[in-house]
This record gives sequence, structure tokens and C-alpha cells, in this order.
Amino acid sequence: MVVLDILGDRQYGQDVRTQNVAVCQAVANIVKSALGPVGLDKMLVDDIGDVTITNDGATILKMLEVEHLAAKVLVELAELQDKEVGDGTTSVVIVAAELLKRANDLVRNKIHSYIYYQWLQVTNDNLLQLAMREACKYVDEKLAVKVEKLGKDSLVNCAKTSMSSKLIAADSDFFANLVVEAVQAVKMTNARGEVKYPIKVGRFSALTSFKANGKSARDSYLLKGYALNTGRAAQGMPTRVAPARIACLDFNLQKMKMQLGVQVLVNDPRELEKICQREADMTKERIDKLLKAGANVILTAKGIDDMALKYFVEAGAIAVRRVRKEDMRHIAKATGATLVSTFADMEGEETFESSFLGTADEVVEERVADDDVILIKGTKTSSAASLILRGANDFMLDEMERALHDALSIVKRTLESNTVVAGGGAVEAALSVYLEYLATTLGSREQLAIAEFAESLLIIPKVLAVNAAKDATELVAKLRAYHHTVQTKADKQHLSSMGLDLYKGTVWNNLEAGVIEPAMSKVKIIQFATEAAITILRIDDMIKLVKDESQNDEA
Repeated sequence: MVVLDILGDRQYGQDVRTQNVAVCQAVANIVKSALGPVGLDKMLVDDIGDVTITNDGATILKMLEVEHLAAKVLVELAELQDKEVGDGTTSVVIVAAELLKRANDLVRNKIHSYIYYQWLQVTNDNLLQLAMREACKYVDEKLAVKVEKLGKDSLVNCAKTSMSSKLIAADSDFFANLVVEAVQAVKMTNARGEVKYPIKVGRFSALTSFKANGKSARDSYLLKGYALNTGRAAQGMPTRVAPARIACLDFNLQKMKMQLGVQVLVNDPRELEKICQREADMTKERIDKLLKAGANVILTAKGIDDMALKYFVEAGAIAVRRVRKEDMRHIAKATGATLVSTFADMEGEETFESSFLGTADEVVEERVADDDVILIKGTKTSSAASLILRGANDFMLDEMERALHDALSIVKRTLESNTVVAGGGAVEAALSVYLEYLATTLGSREQLAIAEFAESLLIIPKVLAVNAAKDATELVAKLRAYHHTVQTKADKQHLSSMGLDLYKGTVWNNLEAGVIEPAMSKVKIIQFATEAAITILRIDDMIKLVKDESQNDEA
């Protein structure tokens, strides 16, 4: 027998499973009270004293600095949901934790974890197999509703549902219309003829936000154009240029200086003056190349010195310095400009072609709150818009921006997928009843796993009711009774959208009440939560090595 000596700690079997489940439950409990329209906010203070007040699940988990490996899976899960859908980050963590809890209970009841894992894997196989396939089919055929049937108010209602748990819920009517207007303002058609809404596509976003302290939240508004949180580099420059030809640069427009380590030996002091003059002339030649190419708006990510500014003022051009790299990329994409990092060509000469310039109808400097803002309007390749957010303080503005990000993403997904479902626990209750029936059709121990999965989905309506200080047991029982009636009686199909009214503590038709969200959001929540549960459930051995101090001593 060979004994393997491990320098560290090892846990295996039920111990490591129980520990992983307990950690994931602890993470879920942190965000659980933030779910729903009456969820509460969290105040997070980092190691340097910066305060963040939010109830956005992804933001909370990102700031927790989780160290446990199983808990990190849930943090990444929330980030994935935020990236793919934009909302539902709290729900996906709660569902994943509940799946793990019930899986662990099955293992304790001598149902091997591989059976539960195998079932989970089957249900998650591209939404085509077993329970997940049937659940998805049920959502598509029975629960999902085309946006056209609900009318134009469906987009506003989707945005209001997303905002219902946020700081701006009291002004959701105002902000929902603002969000829908913003999304439709950046509508574009790609090369394949597909209609897209570039709220956040890779590095390019046609919609930006600008936060300004002061006034009330209802004084926020939408500006048609791309807003830069900076002003002209010199007061002598014009405040408006139309039409605009924009140069995007990623280098300094300052007096040339010799590279570090270069030495020039001169015998005549007049030669030194010529060297200094040549350094100044090189910058002037670069500026002349820009102006001769037709540029009348120059944006650079680096600096512009006073000598260079004089030439731009004389030419009647607008120059803006210290523009963020991210903004530069967005502007280059929107205007058709090329982000230039050097004037050098293949021949070693310095040139600047007019084809590098982007075009816009006008570039104008306006005053927003106490700041000067450069607005680029009428961009060439795609339209751009900017949300000007007003609020009492930075905490409120930051949370407003997060809330609007979620709402914008939800409206975008609704427009692109064109289907919505009722919120308020309606989908989870319907799928729970449906999957319980599906479980009874199986004659093996996998029946237990499917039944537990069905029960896990009820965690969402239960938490919603508890956070609203209502009787969760009674409300969820009523909700399940409605959906059982729908699935057993053909003349009761109009009740398929029944969900929770958390303010009155009753069950009502959330589709008619305007509590709706994209069908894609629900599908992704179940899919991602299942994937995370699979990942964590398969772990039955954890080896944590300790640092070998003897190696350090030898070093």
C-alpha cells in the first residue's frame, strides 16, 4: 500500500459537498432580501472607505471579494446573467443555491449525486432533452406572448418591471418612457439586414450616460448625440462646427522632444536655437497635415500644448484633449473615423489622409449642470444618444445608472427576441406544476430529481412573498392551484399568466397588470443556474495545498 503524503488539507465525500452547499447558501442569503419590488438595498463599504448603495445582485456579489471557490462560481454566474440578459442576476443566484441545497438533500437520502448530476446534464443539453426541453416548449407554447399582441406599451411595462425593485421605482413611469425612447433612438440595421439596438455590443455602445449632481431625478433627459464629459481645449475655439470632420488621435500634439538617452553635441549656440525651432516646426507640420486633410474637430487621448492650440484657434477648429480611450473607440465607430496612433506610413514619412476622418452633422459645446459637454450629433454610421442623469448625490446617480442599464438591456432583449412572459413568479409556478406532472411519468429514481427541481423553482415566488411581508405559504399555494387548473382544464388558459401582487398580497393576472419581462430572461436564469449547480455538485474532493516554507528558506 502506497500512502500519498499531501502537504495541505484534504476534504472529500459528503463533507466537501455540504461545505460547498453551505457557502453557496450563505452567498444567496446575502442577495435574497434584495429580490422583488419591495426588496431592500445593501450598503457596501470597501477597504478604502468608498460606499456603494445598491440592490443589484451582480454589483453586490462583485464587491464582496469572495474567496471560496464554490462561491466564486455563483459570482461568475451573476456576471454572466448580467452580460447576457442585463437583469435577473439576483434570481439566478437564488435558484442555483436552491438547486444545490435540494441536490445535497437527495445525496443524504442515499440518492447518489451522479444521478442528480446526470439528470441536470440531460435537462441542460441545449434545451432539447427531457425536462428542460419540455419546460422550454411549455414556455414557448403556453406562457410566451408576442410583443405585437400587447401593443407598444409592452416595452414600457418591461422597463417598469425591471425598475420596480430599484431606487427609481417611484418614478418608473417617467424613466420607462425615457429608456424606450433611448433604445429606439439608436436603432440600426446591420449588413445582413437585421435590426439591432447597440446598447452594449462588445466595445461599442451607441448609448452613453452622463451623471450631473443637482436637481431631481425627474429632470433627467435624453440628448440626441454622443456626449463627451469635457470641453474645448481653448476658449478662443468656436462652440459649434457644422458639418464636422473628426480626427481621432492617440498621441500627443505637443512640442517634440528628443527621446531619452539621445545626445546632440553642438559647437555653436545658434545651432541649439535651430534645434529648438525644428522641434516646434515638427508639431506645426503635423497640425497642418490634419487641417489640410479637412479636419475641423480634433480629438486626442493625450495632451495638446498651448503652442499647438494657437494653430487650431486660428484655423477655427475645435480641439479636445484627454479624451478617454473608450470614448474614442465609440466615436470612431459611430462616425466612421480611424483611430490613428501615429502619422508614420510604410515609407517612413509622416502623412495623414482624409479617409481617416469621421463625419457628423455637427459638433457643439453645451453647458450641462456645471460642466461643459461636447456633443457629437448626426453621426455617420449609426445614431448615438446620451442619457443626462440628474440626482441629489453620487450614490443616487450611481444606482440610477445601474437601474437604467438593466432596463435598457431588458428593452433591447424584448425588441430582439419579440416575446415576453408574465413576471411575479408566474413562470416559476407554472413550470413547477408542469415538471411535477412530468416527474410522475418516469418510473425510476430520476423521478425524485425532477420533482426536486420543480420544487426548487418555487423559491422565487416564496422569496418575493417573504420580502413583501406576506404569507408565502398561502400565496404560493394559491398560485400553484391556479396553474394546476390551467394545465388540467382547457377552458382556463387565460389564467396562465397569474402571478403575485406583492402590494396587496393577492394573486392576479400579471400580463394584464403590465408585470412582464422577456421570455429569454427566464430561460437563461434556469439554464445558467443549472450549469452552475452541475459544476459545484460534481466536486466531491477538495485539496488545498499550503506553501512549503522550507523552499523559501533555501532560497
